[in-house]
Amino acid sequence: MVAAGRHGVARVLSKRGLASRTEAARWVREGRVKVDGKTISDPDHPTAADARIDVDGAAAGEVERVHIALNKPRGLVTTASDERGRATVYDCLSGLDLPWLAPVGRLDQASEGLLLLSNDPEWAARITDPMWALCKTYHVQVRGLPSMARIDTLVTGVAVDSSSPPWQARAARLLRSGGKTAWLEIVLDEGRNRQIRRMLEAMDLPVLRLLRVAIGTVHLGDLAKGAVRRLGADEVTALGSDPDAPRGAHRANP
Repeated sequence: MVAAGRHGVARVLSKRGLASRTEAARWVREGRVKVDGKTISDPDHPTAADARIDVDGAAAGEVERVHIALNKPRGLVTTASDERGRATVYDCLSGLDLPWLAPVGRLDQASEGLLLLSNDPEWAARITDPMWALCKTYHVQVRGLPSMARIDTLVTGVAVDSSSPPWQARAARLLRSGGKTAWLEIVLDEGRNRQIRRMLEAMDLPVLRLLRVAIGTVHLGDLAKGAVRRLGADEVTALGSDPDAPRGAHRANP
């Protein structure tokens, strides 16, 4: 058991913004980490937050907290590496002068748009906390021309899973339509697994494209596909603040 005020050394390294807990644990097991001058082999070794930690002989102190927005292209997976050799969102960061960053939430491979990444695990935990309803806005192209009444059903409730109550969006509206397709704007304040896709499929409206355009007060704007920008201090503060209305929710892929 870890003593009060102490955490496993791998967790301390992660909280300092140096690596994921998994990567830090690998460093420890490889004998690359010292705590107060002593080589540690157990990633769960009790360690004070202000302890002297060295990795490969260099002091592992706090690093600058970085928060970025990425316009994720379709076809990339939201992971650091992929066992199937697929391209990942980290390909977009190649060659940039950035520290280790982790995705804050996810977008599935077929989805695109706004994805946040940071080396600030406490900030990320607040954003993804299922007790808080952070709104996320999507633009979705569907096959078919839904009526306004059908679009309203996304808010009143769609029967997706017979074992649970109807699934609901926070808001939904028609953006434009033409030919055999339509673009909808859908706002979620929860994140069930592949929620938008499953709701629309249950309504016989197959999804052709799914683009996330906003997370809370942070908007995708004109950020180019595959490009990144640093969040402003006001954006970081706004996203990390608890919204007014807590509610239970599950965070997952839309």
